[in-house]
Amino acid sequence: STYRAIKTGALAIALTTAAPLAAQAQSAAPAPVKWNAELGVATENMGKGLGKNDDQIALLGSLTASRGGFYANLAAGSADLSNGAWAEATATVGYKGSFAGFSTNSAIIDRYQAGVDTGVDDNSIEFQQDLARDFGRVNARLRVNYTPDGLGKTDAAWWTELQGSVKLDRATTISAAIADRSADNGADYVAWNLGGKRKLNDRFALDVRWFDTDSHDLGSRYDGRLV
Repeated sequence: STYRAIKTGALAIALTTAAPLAAQAQSAAPAPVKWNAELGVATENMGKGLGKNDDQIALLGSLTASRGGFYANLAAGSADLSNGAWAEATATVGYKGSFAGFSTNSAIIDRYQAGVDTGVDDNSIEFQQDLARDFGRVNARLRVNYTPDGLGKTDAAWWTELQGSVKLDRATTISAAIADRSADNGADYVAWNLGGKRKLNDRFALDVRWFDTDSHDLGSRYDGRLV
């Protein structure tokens, strides 16, 4: 009987010890990769405050894979540019984290334009950093984007943008942004936008926004437009 008691007690201790070890092993398992796909249609494909689709209907799409704070994204949209491009695509890798109460998003972007005229530079690498913070329903974000060698004839270029947004309710957000574009051997301008986004349900959303710049004399791409 003493042997049986010792054996039973040892079994109980083993089971009790195994349970937390199994829980620790499960919690230590790597997070699964999350996938997200988006499809969109817009009255204009916008980029850095400028129209890219010559006021024609634009088709947009993206696919994102994320794990923990790391993510990779492929995105593409239709275009109609003076350099002959009929589409633009980006491949992005980045990391989302936090620092001193701020949300951070660091990314490297490879931008490519399809169908450009012979001899036109159709590829550029961009380095982008976001710094954001919530103040209740209000969110403020600073974005700095730098490319050492831009598309076409553009050399080094900076895009510095400040954005603010307010959540009116769980489904509605209004936001505004103003940005400065500075480029070597390219156009310098200030761009801004103001609009709102409404989640219609879990899968559909509508965004209506006014875009404009201070450089209408540079061409129709720089004109104000409702998108």
